[in-house]
Amino acid sequence: MTTVASDTGVGTLLRGWRERRRISQLELALRADSSARHISFIETGRSRPSQEMILRLAQHLDVPVRERNALLLAAGYAPRFAETPLDDPSMDALREGMERLLAGYEPYPALVVDGAYTVVAANRGIAMLLEGLPEQLLTPPLNAMRITLHPEGLAPRIRNLREWRGHLLAQMDRQIALARSEPLRKLYDEVAAYPLPETGAAPEDREDSVPYPYFALPLQIEHEGRVLSFVSSISTFNTPMDVTVAELAIETFLPADPATVKYLQSLTP
Repeated sequence: MTTVASDTGVGTLLRGWRERRRISQLELALRADSSARHISFIETGRSRPSQEMILRLAQHLDVPVRERNALLLAAGYAPRFAETPLDDPSMDALREGMERLLAGYEPYPALVVDGAYTVVAANRGIAMLLEGLPEQLLTPPLNAMRITLHPEGLAPRIRNLREWRGHLLAQMDRQIALARSEPLRKLYDEVAAYPLPETGAAPEDREDSVPYPYFALPLQIEHEGRVLSFVSSISTFNTPMDVTVAELAIETFLPADPATVKYLQSLTP
């Protein structure tokens, strides 16, 4: 083992991630095919881990790709993962693939967001739900959380706002626990402070004569006098090798009842 000064920072960072994940040194050593003694030496700065060891530990600690670069830098190594802008020519295939996916999901809503919920792409189903919102909320860059929870955004149209708001805030809270993101923390503080607008009762125009047995918490949102119900699904890229790609998420909204399916399909030319 190579002894280094304890102020390199990588040991402290790794210990922080390990404690955040509530994993003991022994458990991490077993997962990473190492020893508790070696893990202890790394965390206290008595041993300088190799690039391979840092990446192996980061993988078992589920450290976000952006933070894996930070670990490498703290140990004196070059970053391993690029952060390529989405408008770079090398991202053409990715952008085209996402656009085809979103278009293929129509007439149902779908969008792509980055790690701070900035909307990267969206289809016509999303545009339909945003009809009539004030211009200041629709000025790029759009933020999905801000648009959804702002009292002048979609919030007054969401019939189960308290439940959906609680779901979104809990989702953000889990992400903040997984990734040390200051922009995400600031966004959370902003949207959590929004006042809850008053919403009326849902219109009695559903074809369902009895409550529909939803299989997941639905987003119940009004559109032109009708209440549409969706359940959302979020997909991410498997084993990303780029920071930008690692932080992208594709959210699709699946109609949660027959009335919503029928209405959306009636809008299709």
